[in-house]
Amino acid sequence: MTLILSNDDIEQVLEMNELVPVLEEAYIELVEGRGGNRRRSDIVTPTTLRDDGLYALKSMDGVIPKLGVGAVRLNSDILTFPTTGNEMRRVKVPAAPNNRYVGLVLLFSTHNGEPLMICPDGVMQRMRVGATNGIAAKYMAREDADTLAVLGSGWQAGAQVLAHAAVRDLKDVRVYSPNPDNRRAFAAEMSEALDLDVRTCETGEEACKGAQMISCATNAVMPVFFHDWLEPGMHIGTVRPGATEVEKAAWSDIELFALLDHDDNAEMIYTHGVLVGEDKVGSYGVEQDDWHNGLPSLPQIINGDREGRINDEQCSCFLNNLGMGYQFAATGYVVYNKAKELGLGTELPTDMFTETVHP
Repeated sequence: MTLILSNDDIEQVLEMNELVPVLEEAYIELVEGRGGNRRRSDIVTPTTLRDDGLYALKSMDGVIPKLGVGAVRLNSDILTFPTTGNEMRRVKVPAAPNNRYVGLVLLFSTHNGEPLMICPDGVMQRMRVGATNGIAAKYMAREDADTLAVLGSGWQAGAQVLAHAAVRDLKDVRVYSPNPDNRRAFAAEMSEALDLDVRTCETGEEACKGAQMISCATNAVMPVFFHDWLEPGMHIGTVRPGATEVEKAAWSDIELFALLDHDDNAEMIYTHGVLVGEDKVGSYGVEQDDWHNGLPSLPQIINGDREGRINDEQCSCFLNNLGMGYQFAATGYVVYNKAKELGLGTELPTDMFTETVHP
């Protein structure tokens, strides 16, 4: 039987304290050459929905033999690039019927190839990003770090808080985002989740002052963390590709950078003369230079192949520079096993998704 899950099902079973160790183990498998990941592929075309939009078909996949699973993540997106104040953002539009987004994860068995699970990607993608940044903080932040500043109050930001709480005993959490109502609602939600008074700040600078860990959790393609806010010993985590969330002027004063992985330029295929970089958002929001060559990857630091933080005064920055189908294999493993244990979801005959015809 093939398990069909909803995002509501996944929210019931996917907990950060269970995902972090599995994903950490999966990264060791990857750097040791026992796991496999394929670079992301994006096909970007015009869309008939709206003149200021683009259509993007994205796929990524990965296999973790130790866990016995492989996964494919698929997205069918309508993209727009609005400007709010001085910040340009990449915004997906819920254009499918009933104002919905389209993202799927397909989980397969490496034992016999069967499709184990089909589900939406939304909750899983949020949690795997948060867990990865949490793991980075575990290995790159000061051991005594217990103060977190969150820049952003959207969908990604909550997972960042939960992940940092899974690897550090947080004593002080602050949040800043441009919308006062959003940041107040976010602070209330996180206060309840952590049983801690999460406080709001009027500016990003106020939030970051004295914080040992900074989480940039926005969809901005321009800096949200600035050089003047940098303090000795700070660790900064980002979720956007190309280090766009951290002002370039700060880079020279950050002694330790780490990437999620080095293959950070997705394969972009543009059609009909679409020029995403020049016309929309500057190289799709990704820096296309080679400044990061030679930097350690997070899996290398976890595995001890490359050096991480060496003292409490170092400033460090983790660049969550790409999404991996591999992460969805690890996350899917956790979700599938927990959902099966609890009897969640709908099971359909696997024969509906297999065939007798030689493919």
